[in-house]
Amino acid sequence: MKVYKSEKAKKRILDTYNQLLDRWGVDKEEQDIPTTYGTTHVIQCGNKSNPPLVLFHGVGDNSALMWLYNARELARHFSIYAIDTIGGPGKSVPNRNYNTAFDVVRWLDETLASLQLDRIYLAGVSHGAYLTQYYGLHRPEKIIKMVCMAGTVPAGGSNPMKTMIKIFLPEALFPTKNNTIKLLRKLSGKNSAVFTDNPTVMEHYQDLLKGFNNMAMRHHQLEQFSDEQIAAIRGKTLYLMGDADPFARLGGKELLLRYKMNARFFPNAGHGINHEIANEINQILIEMPADQWNNSPA
Repeated sequence: MKVYKSEKAKKRILDTYNQLLDRWGVDKEEQDIPTTYGTTHVIQCGNKSNPPLVLFHGVGDNSALMWLYNARELARHFSIYAIDTIGGPGKSVPNRNYNTAFDVVRWLDETLASLQLDRIYLAGVSHGAYLTQYYGLHRPEKIIKMVCMAGTVPAGGSNPMKTMIKIFLPEALFPTKNNTIKLLRKLSGKNSAVFTDNPTVMEHYQDLLKGFNNMAMRHHQLEQFSDEQIAAIRGKTLYLMGDADPFARLGGKELLLRYKMNARFFPNAGHGINHEIANEINQILIEMPADQWNNSPA
């Protein structure tokens, strides 16, 4: 499965990936972990004696971009493990097994075992929020708490693909600089400048729209949760969603309220919530070990 449309596209994306990673402002280690489905790229930062926090990015992006405004502060309190999703436009490299028999739980089991992580905190954004919930559902004994940002419960007959088409088109089909800015503003709340005023972010995001083969993620099949499965993760999961997030307006917020999930809503934030209000989100994650969540939405 080709992750990038060309070798030239791959080089451009990984060049700006490294530039973004340099801007994290924290010492880090990168490693490639062999798994059944290819090598998984993991970025570790923070003192390894701190509580382990595993991070998942969204579809069509990667760890370097996703945690740009979060890694430095979070690494003061956690040992961070930012995972590039296999099949996504980062440094993880899928093999033939990924194309034929991908099992997300087995992939993550193998990755975390290699990292010698047993009990973890887990957080993700967008599709990363789905991965967080899915792994937490299937491996509850490994998860202390979970935070899902810009994501909702996978339930209620929602069709994520149709929702993404409504939001990303037509700009994503014609990723000129102006269309890239327009798309980022559509996705964001009032603080879209964290994307559009950062030249490296703009270059990287535009390169992703042009050069990433979105079909490389098709083996990540999304499953709907039953009411019983949702109840099983409710007590240890916190959802953070911006009211300006188009995914919230297209049903995501309503689902969180309907299922009475632990949720906090932010009036001026959009889909890039952890970028747009980074300080607030960082503080919530830092307080996660001590925070007592109730079982009703805020």
